[in-house]
Amino acid sequence: MDFGIVGKRALVCASSKGLGLGCAEALADAGVNLVMNARGAEALEASAQAIRDAYGVDVTTVAADVATEDGQAAVLAVAGDVDILVNNAGGPPPGIWSDWDRADFIKALDANMLAPIALIKALVPGMMERGWGRVVNITSQSVRAPIGVLGLSNSARTGLTGYVAGTSRQVAASGVNINNLLPGLHDTDRATGLDNGVAAAQGISIAKARADREATIPAGRYGTRQEFGAACAFLCSQQAGFIVGQNLLVDGGATNLTM
Repeated sequence: MDFGIVGKRALVCASSKGLGLGCAEALADAGVNLVMNARGAEALEASAQAIRDAYGVDVTTVAADVATEDGQAAVLAVAGDVDILVNNAGGPPPGIWSDWDRADFIKALDANMLAPIALIKALVPGMMERGWGRVVNITSQSVRAPIGVLGLSNSARTGLTGYVAGTSRQVAASGVNINNLLPGLHDTDRATGLDNGVAAAQGISIAKARADREATIPAGRYGTRQEFGAACAFLCSQQAGFIVGQNLLVDGGATNLTM
C-alpha cells in the first residue's frame, strides 16, 4: 500500500531503539524524512545511520531528554515545521502503590503526559495552518486495562489519553489527526527489564519469566518493533484521514476486552 506520505517530515521521539525505532524505520520505508531523538547520542547516531543507509531518507538527530524543558526546546529548534509527530518516552519503574511519592508521580507525568502535550501544543498549530498533520502517541495497553505494578504509567498515560480525546476532536477539521498506539508486550529492552524484575521477585529464570508472560498473550509471543512500526506508519498515512482520537491496541490480544 502506498501510504501517500513520501517527502513528509516526522519527529520521532525516543527512537534510537525499541518501539520508537520501529516507528522511525517504518516511516522511513514510506519515504518520510526524519528528526530522530533520544537521550543517548551514540545509540541514536548508530540507528540514524542505519536508517539512512537502508532507506535513503534524510535523518537529523537531536540527543536530548524531552521530559525536560531544555530537551523540548532543543528538539523543537531542529524539528521546525514537521508534518508528523510521534511521541514516545520510556516508562516509569514498576512497583506497588505504597512505593511512590509525589516526586515519583511528577517525574512520570513530566515524561509520559506533560512532555507529549508540550510537543503537541508546539507543533500542531503549524500543521493546522498547513492543513495536514499526524500525531501518534505511544502509550500503553494499561490505559485500557491497568497493570498493578505499573501504577505510575497507568496514571500518567491515562492522563495523556484524556487530553488527546478532547484535543483530537478540536483539530480534526484542520486536517490534523491525533491518535494513540497502545503496545502490549514487545521484544524490547523494556520487556527484558520487566522480565528480569519478575524473575528476581519469583526466584525463577529469565527464560521462565518470559515464557510465563508469553503464555498470557493469545498470539503466544511478544510483538516485534517492526509490527508496531507498521501500525504507526498506517496511522500517519493519507489513508488514516478518518481516524480521530482512537486508541489502537497492539498487544497480540492480551487485553481482554469486547470493545
